[in-house]
Amino acid sequence: MRIGMPLPYSGSFVETVDQLPDYRAAGLSIVYVAEVYGFDAVSQLGFIAAKVPDLEIASNILPVYTRTPSLLAMTAAGLDHVSGGRFTLGLGASGPQVIEGFHGVAYDAPIGRTREIIEICRQVWRREKLEHAGKHYRMPLEGGLGKPLKLINHPVRERIPILIAAMGPKNVELAAEVAEGWAPFFFRPEGYQEVWGSALAAGTARRDPALPALDVVVPVPVAIGDGTEALLDHARPQFALYIGGMGAKGKNFYHDLATRYGYGEQADRIQELYLAGHKDEAAAAVPAELLRDVALVGPRSWVAERLQAMHEAGVTTLSITPFDRTHAERVKTIETLAGLLP
Repeated sequence: MRIGMPLPYSGSFVETVDQLPDYRAAGLSIVYVAEVYGFDAVSQLGFIAAKVPDLEIASNILPVYTRTPSLLAMTAAGLDHVSGGRFTLGLGASGPQVIEGFHGVAYDAPIGRTREIIEICRQVWRREKLEHAGKHYRMPLEGGLGKPLKLINHPVRERIPILIAAMGPKNVELAAEVAEGWAPFFFRPEGYQEVWGSALAAGTARRDPALPALDVVVPVPVAIGDGTEALLDHARPQFALYIGGMGAKGKNFYHDLATRYGYGEQADRIQELYLAGHKDEAAAAVPAELLRDVALVGPRSWVAERLQAMHEAGVTTLSITPFDRTHAERVKTIETLAGLLP
């Protein structure tokens, strides 16, 4: 297992990047930059590549609707070039509220589009003349003046790792089949097989033997110490946001996942409160059992047990969010966690 960390996409990004060398020395291996409806992820990833020369970088995620497949391939090749082969292309569908509301693009066929985008990216990175006749993308366009082109530059790698953020069964199956990495959310070692096991098995059965073992990248809130209940309270607002506010009723993937874990009634209540503007009450309604299962929060011995459970469930990368207040405390948490890894 290795330790990664998502970087904030608002507020303190530049300050956090200045702190990354200390985190790297403490045991951090990779950082992830999201893209929602703030600053773009690409410029920030390039900034990290220049500032911290020995740290892996990844987008988590670039929405598949916001760039053409060829531009995604060019962007990944460019970031891999300036970082000396340290970039992972994290892709995901985002959600209709962002894609249709902020970008004005129809949120359709996320799985089919993702599959074609990956095929196109890998063709571009191999510097083949780009010809693709898919259901969603066609290069060159028929009847136009375009002709097949290949990438001018020579990429550092012709197989840049691809990470798919996926929670729905079909998207998880796609990740297990074609990607180097899979980023689920609210990963519960004791329940993931019931939720994703059949999808992972189906995708793995069709996986190209040339691909490496699937990198399972799991976001995890982390707080190591006594007073577990108080520490868990730090995680409640984030979980309430995702379960209650990340999408409309009937179109919230995080709510659906909590329901599939067996917390349907609680998820409905969290969503009801959150969408009504009662965010504190929604946070208080997040079940402590769910928080304990998917977080690394508690005494050192408990965190070690949960790490072992995640390791046995196939988790290979922890994308941690420490609840520490100071930079020194976060460094200490990473050092402690690194010492506890199976």
